[in-house]
Amino acid sequence: PVVAGIVGTKRFLYDLWGDAVNLASRMESTGVPGKIQVTGDIANASKGEFIFESRGIIDIKGKGKMEAFLVVKRKGSAL
Repeated sequence: PVVAGIVGTKRFLYDLWGDAVNLASRMESTGVPGKIQVTGDIANASKGEFIFESRGIIDIKGKGKMEAFLVVKRKGSAL
């Protein structure tokens, strides 16, 4: 679940909060430059569409140890 809202009284900012937002941020900050890193749940849900490479178990702040994957390519693409 994600909560969204407007913050501020003079300069309004739109922001998102929640576990999904935090986990996405951790995937980005622990990732490899130029690559897309996802959790095992996303890799399993998307394995019909994409090919993934396991990064193994990594330590995610606030979540503990999780298996992470890099997106290699979309299935059927030339890359």
